[in-house]
Amino acid sequence: MTGASGAAYGLRLIQRLANAGIKQHLLFSDAARVVLKQELDLSLPEATESVAAAIASHLDISVELLNHYHQTDWFSPAASGSAGIRHMVVIPCSMGSLARIAGGISDNLIERAADVMLKERGNLILVPRETPLSSIHLEHMLKLSQMGVDLIPAMPGFYHRPESIDELVDFLVDRVMDHLHIDDGGAKRWGD
Repeated sequence: MTGASGAAYGLRLIQRLANAGIKQHLLFSDAARVVLKQELDLSLPEATESVAAAIASHLDISVELLNHYHQTDWFSPAASGSAGIRHMVVIPCSMGSLARIAGGISDNLIERAADVMLKERGNLILVPRETPLSSIHLEHMLKLSQMGVDLIPAMPGFYHRPESIDELVDFLVDRVMDHLHIDDGGAKRWGD
């Protein structure tokens, strides 16, 4: 998770993946921590070893499926293609993070892990959350799309007639789950 607005999207994806039994490597930027506190009143502990437990407790999921790494932990599995990680989602993805990923700049573990996904031809999904979009944002997104990155902007739909913010969040998370090729039975399909 990076520092764009939309922390609820990231937490809901973590929860849905955990409920589907998917092991996860969690990476939070410093700005993501600020957004989590601002938007959801969730303060993550400073101690790296305590973050996964805090997330698991907050989401009422098993901590056994969560591993957390500090954004400067260059020895984490996410920093190397030899670890065999083949899927990565940055949700929400700030435009600054998106630009650094597009430019191959790896100043933190999130950017390095995205760089690994690109070089290993893994499944990289970015969920940008910004409006309005500048020409620079659009150029970076086009460049990433041409490299095979899935871009799923946080633009919820309304044709399913959502009655809550949770339903708007799930709408977007359903699209991400589809791009991860994971069907947890939670997605509402067109025509259902």
